[in-house]
Amino acid sequence: MYDKIPPFTTVLFCSLQLQVEKKFSFFKIHGQGVELEPKNILQINENTGMLTVHGPVDYEKFRVLKVGRSLHNLHCLNYLLDLSVCVCVPLKAFHYVTICAIALQLTFKAYDGEKREIDTQLGVEILIIDANDNPPMFEPDKYEVSIEESTPQGTEFTTIKASDDDSTENNRLFDFKIISVIPDPFDLEFYLTQFKSTATVSFKGCLDHEKADSYIIKVEAKDRGEEFQLSSFATIIINIEDGNNHLPVITGQSGTGRVKEGEENVLVKRLQVTDRDTKGTSAWRAKYQIKGDENRNFKITTDPETNEGLLYVEKPLDYEESHEKHLNISVQNETPYYSCKVERRGTTGLWKVDTIGSSAIGGLIGPETLTLSTTKVTVIVEDVNDPPIFDMTNKHVTVAENTKAGHYLATFAATDPDASSASTIVYTKGDDPADWVRVDPKTGNITTTKIIDRESHFVKDNTYKVTTYAADNGLPPMTGTATLNIHITDENDNVPQLTETTLDICKSDGLSQANITAFDLDQDPFGGPFSFKLQEKEKGKWKIDPTQGYTTKLVKERTVHSGEYDLVLKVSGLQGEEAVYNLSVIVCNCVDITKPNCRIRKAKGSGVGGGALGIIFLSMLLLSAVLLLMILLKCKNEHKPMPDDTDSGSGHLIMSNIEKPGTDCTVELGHGRKDIKLPRRPSKRKPARVFHSGSSVDQEISLMQHTMILKVLQDVRN
Repeated sequence: MYDKIPPFTTVLFCSLQLQVEKKFSFFKIHGQGVELEPKNILQINENTGMLTVHGPVDYEKFRVLKVGRSLHNLHCLNYLLDLSVCVCVPLKAFHYVTICAIALQLTFKAYDGEKREIDTQLGVEILIIDANDNPPMFEPDKYEVSIEESTPQGTEFTTIKASDDDSTENNRLFDFKIISVIPDPFDLEFYLTQFKSTATVSFKGCLDHEKADSYIIKVEAKDRGEEFQLSSFATIIINIEDGNNHLPVITGQSGTGRVKEGEENVLVKRLQVTDRDTKGTSAWRAKYQIKGDENRNFKITTDPETNEGLLYVEKPLDYEESHEKHLNISVQNETPYYSCKVERRGTTGLWKVDTIGSSAIGGLIGPETLTLSTTKVTVIVEDVNDPPIFDMTNKHVTVAENTKAGHYLATFAATDPDASSASTIVYTKGDDPADWVRVDPKTGNITTTKIIDRESHFVKDNTYKVTTYAADNGLPPMTGTATLNIHITDENDNVPQLTETTLDICKSDGLSQANITAFDLDQDPFGGPFSFKLQEKEKGKWKIDPTQGYTTKLVKERTVHSGEYDLVLKVSGLQGEEAVYNLSVIVCNCVDITKPNCRIRKAKGSGVGGGALGIIFLSMLLLSAVLLLMILLKCKNEHKPMPDDTDSGSGHLIMSNIEKPGTDCTVELGHGRKDIKLPRRPSKRKPARVFHSGSSVDQEISLMQHTMILKVLQDVRN
C-alpha cells in the first residue's frame, strides 16, 4: 500500500484465495494498523475475510505493518499457502491502479470446531510503498548577506541548502531555480551553481549601490516526482554596501596660511571637499597627500565630521631659508576607487566588463589613468627675532692646574641669523660655580680670574664646565648658549695625608698594632706608594711595619704600658714630597684585642652617673633653703616707741611706711655700699643686727657653698 493516501479513498485487497475443507465462521485481525500504531488504519470483513485500508500511512515512519488474522470454526490443512496481496492505489481523482506488493507466507492450525476455539492463525506483513509526499525543504528558508559594491562578477557570496525526506530517487532528488529578483537588476544577472543538495549564488555584470542598495531573490527547490512534483521556496536578501565609485573633489580652502618661523603644530589651512558616496563610510572619508614638502615640515589630517583636510606646520620653518612654501595637495578615499561598466553580455560564462581600480574575473582593467582632485596651497613664513648662533656650541681646552689668573682659554663667536637686522651681540658668563673665568662681553674671549685647582669639588673627572651666553638686542632679546669644557692636568701640589691621626692600641703581653693609611689628592705618578718613618727616639718602643705602601702598621713593643702617647710620623710620596704628622696614641686594656676601644672606655669613665646627678640636685636644693633662711634673718621685726608729745603741742610725723611702727627692714642697695636707714628713736628693746656686705655671716654662707660643691665633685670622682 502507498503512504499518506487521501482519507476519502478506501483501498481494498484485490484477491484473497485459500484452499480449505470447510467454510469459516468469521475472521478477526490485530496488531499494527488496528490497536497498535498507526491505529485504525486496517479493517477486515468478519464474514468474507476482505482486508481494507482506511487511512494513509507515513512511509518514513512505518515501512512494514504486521497483522495477525484468526479463523474461527474452521478445519484447515496444516501446510503453507501462497498469498498474493494486491493494493488498489489512487493516483488522481477516480483513477486507480492495482499493484501486487508482496507474497506472504501463512501458517494454519486446526482445532476442534465444537469448542469454538481458534482453528487456524495466519500472519500477514503489509509493505508500505513510498509516495512523493515530502517537498524539498530549505535549511533555512531565509538568507541575508552583505557584499561590497566593488565585488567582482563571478564571486560566490552565499550558499543555500535543501533536503527531501522521500526515499525513492525521483522523489528525493530536486533542482534549484531563481524565480524572481526584486528590483529588476540593471547590467546585472544573478545565477545559481548547484552541487547535489546545495547551490552557490553568484552574479554577472556590475553592482551599483546607487541603482539598488539591496536585492530580494526568491529561489525554488522542486523534486523530480514522475506523476507530480513538490517544491518549496527560500528568500535571499542581498545588501549592497556602498563602494568608492565617486572620487572626492576639493572645492575650496580657508585659513590665514601664515605662520611665524620657529612655530610648530600650528593649523594654517582647512581644505573643503565633496563626495557623493555614503557619508561616514570608508568610501566617503577623505585621505590627503602633500607634495612639495621635501623637509617634511607639514602634516595634514582629516576632520572626521566635515571631511575637511587640516594642514599643520609640524616642524618649524626658517624665514631666512624661505619666505614662502608652495605645496600641492591631492585627495582620495580610504577605500580605493572602483568603477565597473558592462561592455558585452554573453549567453555562457561571465560577461565582458571594464573596471577601474580593481581587477575582476572575466573583466578588464581600464587603461585610463585615475585622476585625483588636486589644489595648490601657499604658506607664508613670518620673520621673528632668532637667537644668535655660535659657530661652535661645545669647545674643549686643556689647562694645567695652578695656572696663574689671566690665562687665555678660548673664544666663542656667535652670529645673528636675522639677516634683515643689524643687531649687536653681547657675551656673558653663564654657569661658573667656582668663579674661575671671565667672559669678554664684546669679543667672547674667556680667561681665568683665579688659580684653577684640579682637586676642587667643582671639578668632575678632571673637567670643569663653563657656559657662555650670546644675547642680541632684538625685540624681544634672544640668547644663544655654548659650553666650554676645561680639562685640567694634574700637578704635584699636594703632600701625602693620613686618614686618621688618633689611634687606639690594646695592651698585651705580645706585640700590639694599629693600621695607618695614607693618601694623596694628586694622581699618579704624584701619589703613592708612600714611605713611613718614626722619630729616632721611639726606637725600642714603637716601630713601623712595613715602611712603604699605602697602609702600614704601628707596632707597640712590650715595654710600652697603658697610657697616652704622642708620636711623630713622617710620610713621603713617590716624588719626594713629604709631611710630618703628630699621632695621638692611647694604650689600654681591651675586652677584644681585635677591636681597640680605649677612647670609648675613657669617655664612659668620665661621664656623670645617675647617682652623682641626684647628689648634685639635692645639694642645690639644700643651698637654696639656706639662702632663703638668711634672707628671713635679715628682715627681723623691730618695734619703735611712740614719741612723747605731751610737752609740745605741735604734731610729729612717724618715720614709717606702714601704720604699725617698728616693722621696717634694712635694705641693702649694693655691694660695698652702706645701708640707708630711716632715723628712729631709741628703743628699749635690743636693736636688730644689721649685716653688711662682706660680713662674717656672708663669709660663712660662701664657705658652706664651697664645701658642699667640693663634696659633690669628690663623690662624682669616686
